[in-house]
Order: sequence, then structure tokens, then C-alpha cells
Amino acid sequence: MQSSYNSNHETLQSCTQKQPFWALYDELIDAIPAGLEVIDYCIGAHWVYVEAACGMGISHALSAGAHEGFNKDAREFDLRNLAQFAKSWNFVEAAIGVAALNAWHSSVQHVEALGGAIDFDRAETNDASNPFKALAEQYRGKNVAVVGHFPNVETMRKIARVSVLERNCTSSLDIPDSACEALLPEQDFVFMTGTTLINKTIVRLLELSKHAYCGVVGPSTLPHEAYFERGVNLLGGSVVVDHDAAKLSIKGGTKRQWRSGIKKFHIERV
Repeated sequence: MQSSYNSNHETLQSCTQKQPFWALYDELIDAIPAGLEVIDYCIGAHWVYVEAACGMGISHALSAGAHEGFNKDAREFDLRNLAQFAKSWNFVEAAIGVAALNAWHSSVQHVEALGGAIDFDRAETNDASNPFKALAEQYRGKNVAVVGHFPNVETMRKIARVSVLERNCTSSLDIPDSACEALLPEQDFVFMTGTTLINKTIVRLLELSKHAYCGVVGPSTLPHEAYFERGVNLLGGSVVVDHDAAKLSIKGGTKRQWRSGIKKFHIERV
């Protein structure tokens, strides 16, 4: 088992240093006990999973970022050292690192310790745990920015002034995410995808959203107090409750397998 995080890229090596920019990442990584075995992993078409001795975590699969993908065997690392890849500027590596973080943090025990709830009984559609539906009356008539084109934005626009920030604009509703500097300080609500931890935009986005009700949502989101200490009001992510079903769904299985193996959690602090 490899005992330390290694990289052939100087830019990636510098990421392991303790710097203010990396404070959130370091806090999440350092919370993982040393020596936890990585049992299995998969880089799927849309999702990544890491299975460890303590549990299983998932993240969104991103393919952009620095050149060269993940060409290592994740099982050669213990979980904490694998989680160091969350700081990589290659987003394939970073997705694996975030999945490793989730393997430790996104557990029933950790969610409940933060006062959160896991929606074990949610219906396959129209589930009450969806934060965009649950908070609809609060953001009605307000300025709302959504970082990442979530499936719910069309419905949200019927009751609020919604702006959608996207890295790759594919809809007439989308505007480039570079507009965040001008747009986010003016918002009442900001909802950002958990993949912002992977592509490293989360640090600045949280700074720009400090006067808004802020939510970080999606399966890449981790349940941890460090988010709330940085002004987040809502965390909405996922906990793997059935490893086999989750693996099958990520490897190209069905939505039913996903919903059987992976359950949503939400934690709110106002």
C-alpha cells in the first residue's frame, strides 16, 4: 500500500501543501483515519465510486482539467491518501479523491451526527427530499442563482428570478459561469452543485455567496461541519446503503438500482 500521495506533476505536488485556498480540502482529508483499506473503485461514464473498509462513496465523473487521467491503481493507497487526489487539477483524479472523501464522510452515522435526515422511504419520483421543491416557498419571488444546470431549473423559473451558471452552456437558460463575480453577490439564494469541490470553484463561489442562503447539493456533496463554518445553509447529498446495487448502477445499470443502493440526505442550518 502506498503510504503517501505522489504525483509526477509539480502543480499537483504543490496542492498537498497547507495553504489557505486548500483549507476546506485539508479539513475534509485530515478527518479520515489513516490505514483504511481501499477495496474497489470504478470510473464510470457518469459517476465514480470508491469502496473502502469503512464504506462506499460516490462522486460525479468529470473529464476536464489538467492533461493525463488517473493511471494508478486506487487500491495501492489507503483511503486518506487516495482522498488527497481531491486537490488534483486533473478532474478525473479529483473525482476519485472526492469519492474517497465520501466513502468516509457520507455515512448514516455522520449525517445523523450533524442533525441531518436520510430519505430512506423516498418515492422514485417527486421525492420530498428534493431541496428545490422543499424550499420553493422560501425562494418564491426571489433572486436565485443555480450553479450547474439541475433538472429542476425550468420549474424554479416559474416562481423565482432564476439565473443558471454553466461551464458549458447548452440551454437558452444558461449563462457562462464566469458571470459569478457579478451575479452571486446580488442573489437571495444560491444553489451550487457538489462538483464544485472537484473543479475547485467552490472556494470562491462560497465567498461570493456569503450574503445569500447557500446550498451545496448533488451526490458529490459531503456532510461535514466545515461547509457550515463557511456559510453554507443546506447540504444535500447521497449515502450508499447497498454497495452491490450502487456498483451496478454506476457501471451502466438502471435507475431502480441507483435508487435502491443510494439514498439522499439533507442537512439544513439557518
